[in-house]
Amino acid sequence: MLAKEILVLYYSKKGSTKKLANYIARGINSIDGTEARIRTVPDVATATEHIDNAHPSSDLYVTHSDLEECIGLALGSPVRFGNMDSSLKYFWDNTTHEWLVGTLAGKAACVFTSSGSLHGGQEACLWTMLVPLLHHGMVIVGLPYTDSALMNTTTGGTPYGVSHVAGIDDDTAISEEEKHLAILQGKRLAEAALKLAR
Repeated sequence: MLAKEILVLYYSKKGSTKKLANYIARGINSIDGTEARIRTVPDVATATEHIDNAHPSSDLYVTHSDLEECIGLALGSPVRFGNMDSSLKYFWDNTTHEWLVGTLAGKAACVFTSSGSLHGGQEACLWTMLVPLLHHGMVIVGLPYTDSALMNTTTGGTPYGVSHVAGIDDDTAISEEEKHLAILQGKRLAEAALKLAR
């Protein structure tokens, strides 16, 4: 039986969000019948609304077919003043067709983020990522307080999705609690996606 794929879509400028994405993928890959498909988005130019450089055809970059082919989605971004990064938002702003035909409706999804400081807008950022997913009709998977790491962490972690406090210079390693929660989130997403895909 071929594994059903779950899209792990992220944007990462300095690397912390990418590290979280890889831990979430590890959790997805630990569930029989699922496999992570990791993708990112290209930078968007700051002066106008377009992709900064035409990116080469590469399996590193997300395509609209990834949304159709995968049974679930983990979406991650660094915090930008309490919002998702503009490069990731640019991609979502161009998913009108998928919204019209219901490509993502009924599929499982989760969100994750990293910020420079503990109170850097992590929860607000997670909520901004949830909004387009809810518009697409996705079923949101959070993190339960029944897991002691969420209740006891002094670094990142929220019930809305795993988070990481990277430090202003992105030099703070992912803590054991953050790592545990990222892997757990990947497992929970995969389990929910399999149930919803049946």
